[in-house]
Amino acid sequence: MPFKKLKNDDKTSLKKWKEEVAALLEESSIDARDTQVEIEKRKRRLEADDEAWFAYYFEAYATAEPALFHKRATKRLMSHNRWLEVRAWSRELAKSARSMMEVTKLALTGKIKNVLLVSNSLDNATRLLGPFMENFEKNPRIKQDYGEQKTPGAWEQEEFTCRCGTSFRALGAGQSPRGTRHKNYRPDLILIDDIDTDEECGNSDRIEKKWNWISDALLPTFSVSGNYRILVNGNIIAKDCSVTRFIERAKKSPKIAHYEIVNIRDKNGKSSWSKNSEEDIETFFSLYSESTIQREFFNNPLSKGDVFKEMVWGECPPLQKLTYVIAYGDPSPSNSRNKATSYKACFLIGYYNGKFYVYDGRLDHVTNEEFVEWFYDMHDLVGEKTQLKCFIENNTLQDPFYQQVILPLFAKKGEEKGFISISPDTRKKPEKFDRIEGNLEPMNRQGRLIMNIKEKENPHMQRLEEQFLLVSRTMKAPADGPDCIEGGWWLLNENLMKLGEEAVIIGKRITNKKRY
Repeated sequence: MPFKKLKNDDKTSLKKWKEEVAALLEESSIDARDTQVEIEKRKRRLEADDEAWFAYYFEAYATAEPALFHKRATKRLMSHNRWLEVRAWSRELAKSARSMMEVTKLALTGKIKNVLLVSNSLDNATRLLGPFMENFEKNPRIKQDYGEQKTPGAWEQEEFTCRCGTSFRALGAGQSPRGTRHKNYRPDLILIDDIDTDEECGNSDRIEKKWNWISDALLPTFSVSGNYRILVNGNIIAKDCSVTRFIERAKKSPKIAHYEIVNIRDKNGKSSWSKNSEEDIETFFSLYSESTIQREFFNNPLSKGDVFKEMVWGECPPLQKLTYVIAYGDPSPSNSRNKATSYKACFLIGYYNGKFYVYDGRLDHVTNEEFVEWFYDMHDLVGEKTQLKCFIENNTLQDPFYQQVILPLFAKKGEEKGFISISPDTRKKPEKFDRIEGNLEPMNRQGRLIMNIKEKENPHMQRLEEQFLLVSRTMKAPADGPDCIEGGWWLLNENLMKLGEEAVIIGKRITNKKRY
């Protein structure tokens, strides 16, 4: 099949990548005086230790100590001649780089003879094959110890054969795998990398078609009586995708298969790999939406609109028309801007003529002192336009934090900027999802929960909207913003009932007879 012409963006990316590879390879120094005896001794020593082999022959790539999950995954793949390894690893955990080093070693040591590299398209598969070709051709340490690997006449972007005897071929999903035999060798290693796309995962028929191709066309290229390794790299970008189906297959065959889901942060909220500092992770996350972060870095595909289909943005009535407004705050105990912690939230909410309005707010990872400052922001916004009532969530678990941390900070801030009245919300709350879905979804669906259109470019309000759209029964995505809105809504509703005004949750108009 002729090589498909690359798009301009792809050409630029490919050129940049080649320049980076060239620069990295130049850093790999060798001693030309090494004798053949010394070379053979070094090879025997390094081949007995996968990690040492990677560190020497791929010095430019091995810039950080591998994590335990890296080492364990490599040991499984390298030590089994018949094996399925499914790596649902977050982005930035070196799936592709480690796979390249593993497959290269297997090839140079004669463990595999015919490799297929499969991706969602031929273009992408070809680009993924590029690092293999570059290292076989130009890596000085590989050339010194294993000899020249470039085979004239069999060295093309999509398909090449090394002098060590191993062939490599790029294959796009759906492309016929026929003709993949190398000499008398059937494929004995298939590397499947990022085979799923967002577009396909939105269509169950397309996923089914791709999986049928994998099951009925790709995998049968192996020899029943021969060796075979299947290495699957990818994120869980949808509840039903090729990666999740491979995971299910691995579950059914634990003797010859293993799957591992590794997120960029572990269950304790710490970086899974020392190479990725907390600062780097937070900076990186600032470029993405919450849904993208959850899908690409936490293997948690979220469907927007499962509960809240869309949020209503509209004009808010002037504050002067309202009897009062509520500034409701939902603190998290963490005193950090670390994105691994819960969000802190503070929103200004009002009621007018049968509708609830979110005027402004804050939703972010901040320190406790910054959280307190948010209330003063809301206080300044309201000014003398109407009465402001400030509440902070303070359930049984939060009470020591509220008493010992939050109140002293308000007292300190009060000495600087003037005191404002703060009341604790001590309500014993039902489950978060039940409250948000039961109380706010009907309001939103009826167009009676309005977000201030004038604040639509406010990143805090945008963050609130996204959290609403990601609300689901599993509550895997952060929902601190909607939780805060529910708290403010509940208090507003309680006070409206006391004042004899409309209580929206009831469904019927309640009037104060004294007014008539």
